[in-house]
Amino acid sequence: MAECNQEQLAKDCPCTYPNCPRKGKCCECIAYHLKMGEFPGCCFTPEGEKTWDRSWEALKKYHI
Repeated sequence: MAECNQEQLAKDCPCTYPNCPRKGKCCECIAYHLKMGEFPGCCFTPEGEKTWDRSWEALKKYHI
């Protein structure tokens, strides 16, 4: 399996949450948000991501 380039992933990550501990760690981010019943910010448009609302309703409204 290929190694993740976390430095590049962090640069490309659309998350705007300040000091997010999962920025660039996609597997951790996805697992965290699914465990919380949410969707990660990368599933949203830039406008939707900035709301920090990770609900199904927000996903339907702001899906990429």
